[in-house]
Amino acid sequence: MLISELPSALERFDELETALASRAPALFLDYDGTLTPIAARPEQAVLPEGTRAVLERLAGLCPVALVSGRDLATLRRLVALEGVTFAGEHGFDIRHPDGRLEQPPEVVELVPEIDAIERALRGALDDLEALIFERKRFSLAIHYRHLAGSHLGRLREAVEAQLARHPQVKAMHGKKVFELQPAIDWNKGRAVLSLMSVEGIGAESLPIFLGDDVTDETAFERLRGRGLCVVLEGEEDRETAATLRLSDPDEVRVYLERLCRLLEARPAA
Repeated sequence: MLISELPSALERFDELETALASRAPALFLDYDGTLTPIAARPEQAVLPEGTRAVLERLAGLCPVALVSGRDLATLRRLVALEGVTFAGEHGFDIRHPDGRLEQPPEVVELVPEIDAIERALRGALDDLEALIFERKRFSLAIHYRHLAGSHLGRLREAVEAQLARHPQVKAMHGKKVFELQPAIDWNKGRAVLSLMSVEGIGAESLPIFLGDDVTDETAFERLRGRGLCVVLEGEEDRETAATLRLSDPDEVRVYLERLCRLLEARPAA
C-alpha cells in the first residue's frame, strides 16, 4: 500500500492501547528522518531535547533500540543515552545496554574491500565537491543530496564499476545516498529479529518499529503480522509494508510521549 493511503498512527492510537493491555512493548527506532529531520549534512541531524527526554523515560519502561544506518560511535554520541540498544550500520555493529558488542563475524573480513572502494571513489570523484563521503566502521555512505542532477549518472557509473570489481560488496539506496556495505545476508530486519532473540523479547511482547526510509522496509516485512510498523511520510510517496504512518519527527515525538504516558499509568507489577 502507498504511504499516503495508510491511516494515521495517532488517530489509531486506541488500537495500540488495546494491544498493550495484554502485551508489553519493545521499541525499535530509526534515527535520521524518524527521530530527527533529514539534515543538509549528516552532522547537523541533532536529536531534539524533547525527543531525548521521552526516550530516556521510555528506556526505563520497555526495551528501546536505535536501529540506524549511522556508525555506532556517531549514533551513541547523537543520542547520548544509557540503557538502550544501539544497532549501527543497519545492524552490522550492535552495542547492548550492558555494553556487550556484537557483529556478524563475516563483516570484519570485508573491511579491506570497503577501504579499496573508498580510495577509488574518492579519487575518481574528487572534483564533485557536492558529494559527502561518510566512512563508517564497516561501510561507506555517499550522500548526493546537493549533487547536480547532471552529475548523478557519473556517480552511479563509478559506484557500479566498483561493485563489479568488488562482488563482496553491495549497494543499498536510501534518501539521496548510496550505502556500500558487505554483501552478506544482513539488514535491519534480520538485526531486529536477532536483537529480540538475544534480549529475550518473545511472543508475549509487541515489537514496534518506526522508520522512514526504504532501508527500514526489511524490518517492516520481518515484523508483518507480529508487530506494529509505522512509516514516516517523505519527499516521495511509495509502496510500504508498514500499516500506519506519521507525518514527521514532531509527530513521532507526540506518539512516543503518548506511549510513555500509557506505560507510566500502568499499575506496578
